Amino acid sequence: MDGLISFANSVGSILTSWSAVDVVWATLLGIIVGMLPGLTATLGVALLTTLTFKMEADQAILILVCMYVGAIYGGSRSAILLNIPGTPANAATALDGFPLARAGKAGSAMAIATTGSVFGGLIGMIALAVIAPVLAEFALSFGAFEFFWLAVFGVLISGQLTSLDDPIKGWIAGFLGLFIATIGQEGIYAVPRFSYGSTDLSGGIGLLPAMVGAFGLAEILTVMRHEAFEAVRAKSDSVWSGIREAYKYKFTAIRSGLIGTLMGLIPGVGEDMGSWASYAAARQTSKNKEEFGKGSVEGLLAAESGNNAAVPGALIPVLTLAVPGSAPAAVLLAAMVIHGIRPGPLIMIESPGFVYSVVAMVFLATIAMGVLGLLLTRPLVLVLKVTRERLMPIIFVLCTVGAFAIASRTFDVWVMLFFGVFGFILRELKYPMAPLILGIVLGDILDKSLRRGLVLSDGELMQFFNRPISMVLWISALLFILLTMPSIRKLLGRLFKQKAKGGVQ
Repeated sequence: MDGLISFANSVGSILTSWSAVDVVWATLLGIIVGMLPGLTATLGVALLTTLTFKMEADQAILILVCMYVGAIYGGSRSAILLNIPGTPANAATALDGFPLARAGKAGSAMAIATTGSVFGGLIGMIALAVIAPVLAEFALSFGAFEFFWLAVFGVLISGQLTSLDDPIKGWIAGFLGLFIATIGQEGIYAVPRFSYGSTDLSGGIGLLPAMVGAFGLAEILTVMRHEAFEAVRAKSDSVWSGIREAYKYKFTAIRSGLIGTLMGLIPGVGEDMGSWASYAAARQTSKNKEEFGKGSVEGLLAAESGNNAAVPGALIPVLTLAVPGSAPAAVLLAAMVIHGIRPGPLIMIESPGFVYSVVAMVFLATIAMGVLGLLLTRPLVLVLKVTRERLMPIIFVLCTVGAFAIASRTFDVWVMLFFGVFGFILRELKYPMAPLILGIVLGDILDKSLRRGLVLSDGELMQFFNRPISMVLWISALLFILLTMPSIRKLLGRLFKQKAKGGVQ
């Protein structure tokens, strides 16, 4: 009941102040950022973070949450009209959204996507309100040993789920991120590592310049390398008919919302896996499997419910464990630290009201997203007519200014440029970006937890393996690695077949 009162108070305080205006413009800006190919939710949140330094903490986090929610939804517009996802989270949306648009049902498709996004966002918001306080209380039993294995497990599972075809590439990207995190002074004795006498490198690699490069400049280079896309020009139908269509599959939306929330909870996996997992589940249980990929209302609804539910899902580990559930959530985590908020197991003791404030922010951003998405369906389509030759130079300038503004260091601009080119090369080689960024975020946690654990145990390694929670985490990590090996999977398959034959006999 206390949580419900805190939530209601937070909603009331936002709606009765100028913060209500912030909800509208930040969500609308997020939708536009998500719509434009070459801009992602991660880049939008990162660039906006550099503009919120002087703001109050609550106002800054509200604006960033609205940008995050709006951008993940906005990517559905370009996926439906251009067949190019505005963000990676909307890749599954294009499978059925674009065929619907080509059939003259662009209005319905956008309404279905909007309805699914609102459904998913509200389900994820309820999960955030229920799970976050419980998980924070459980996380109080975590020590240095447990956080070490949590960081390892996070990198492993992120690498696996963001690169299903070749998990090794995901793990390489993750461990590259862990290595980058070790550059600079270490956290206990301030001994410089891999700095080679450079004072700039001794200060470490900043997360935000690296993310602006990996998700901003790299995206610009990727977009400019490929041919431009043209929007569908088929006659559009009514938006309201799409809402009626979506309501027929309300149980699909609820299931997809739950799956998306679960995907958001997993470190570094985020919205794109929430979308794909929800889409796969909808197809598996549908009575009309043959329609998927050809303009299925159910498939489009599932994809959008899943990716938007993953947004509040990704905020759960951010608030309770200080571990991001997705790349945009990693920027949000950095922004919270900048504004003096300390996410982690103690948050329900130090700032219990802040968790429910974030729930209120997600709720209002989701409502604003739904209203703006339906009312501005036709005007927002005009945004897609901006040519990339005009847009990309502006984005490059914003990336440069954003990287510099964080600490007013020219070195950060060079970091942004390096990660932009490096990220572009990795993308062309089919390496995922999310594990790389998660590795940079978790590298500090892993390093400090390992060193603290060794100090606490007097150099005894067994403490990392024989504590109950540590044991669950390292065994899970080991099983995860073993089960990704084709030889192990084949062996298990043979054993199950032999067991089944024995049972029949």
